[in-house]
Amino acid sequence: MGIIGTIFIGLIVGLIARFLKPGDDSMGWIMTILLGIGGSIAATYGGQALGIYEAGQAAGFIGAVIGAIVLLVIYGAIKKS
Repeated sequence: MGIIGTIFIGLIVGLIARFLKPGDDSMGWIMTILLGIGGSIAATYGGQALGIYEAGQAAGFIGAVIGAIVLLVIYGAIKKS
């Protein structure tokens, strides 16, 4: 799966991460989807850098969701400050 597939998975992952992350988020859906795409890309390439995934292999769906949730938490913490 290439970058287009990673972005498509990121769209879905961003929405799922928003529902799984507790708390009240005042960000819009577009920002949520963008953070989901970022989490998916970070999980894919971060996993490849750590040797969890081979080059050309996309991150697992659960890894992408975790990456998106981490980005949502970081974004929320920065926005509150």
